[in-house]
Amino acid sequence: MDGNLKIPNHIGIIVDGNGRWAQNKGLSRCEGHKAGAKNLKKIIRYAFSRGVKVLSIYVFSTENFKRSDEEVNYLMDLFVQSFKNEFAKLKEENVKIVFSGRKKPLPNKVLKTMDKLILDTQNNTGYTLNICLNYGGHAEIIDAVKKISSDVKDNLLSIDLIDEKIFNKYLYNDLPPLDFLIRTSGELRLSNFMLWQSSYAELYFPKIYFPDFNNEAFEESLIEYNVRERRFGGIKYENKNH
Repeated sequence: MDGNLKIPNHIGIIVDGNGRWAQNKGLSRCEGHKAGAKNLKKIIRYAFSRGVKVLSIYVFSTENFKRSDEEVNYLMDLFVQSFKNEFAKLKEENVKIVFSGRKKPLPNKVLKTMDKLILDTQNNTGYTLNICLNYGGHAEIIDAVKKISSDVKDNLLSIDLIDEKIFNKYLYNDLPPLDFLIRTSGELRLSNFMLWQSSYAELYFPKIYFPDFNNEAFEESLIEYNVRERRFGGIKYENKNH
């Protein structure tokens, strides 16, 4: 571990490759999701231990409901189990947990465990874990526009005051922009993940399936981030911890 590395304030991880990891080992896709969930718990704690303040994880997209009923139902049960057990322990580690995504058509059992995590951790101030569940970047922008339109109609917001800062407050969560976006498995796509927040993020696509994306692999990603020269509109940005 290099203590001199500059740490991104907000990292996003597209958790990808669980199913292919399992298939390569002759296992079911569900076994891959189970292994991915086990690894995710480790990566979350390691990221925060390295100084990351906000971590957004993409665990289930709006499109993932198109998968088989067996796989979707398994994932929903896995979310409930994880939220009630390992994720609940993050309360004692000063982690605030929020969720990004649409509630429908998530099962009530998932929504209830989500609500409890939000309530139990709402006063924590050390770190923020943003769990993107039934999430889509297009949906988030559309939902924000609808909320803005409603507030303008009700005279709660003047259309002339809307800027990027105001718009950000109407997203699922008012979070800082992504500094670094990691997608495991080697796929070179954003897959509709945090499109607004990732406009100037550095992108990294390690060719490793998520269950194998361990602490060492995360450290390698931080090293890669440190060799990037960040630019905003052609202006060089000093890559520093903030």
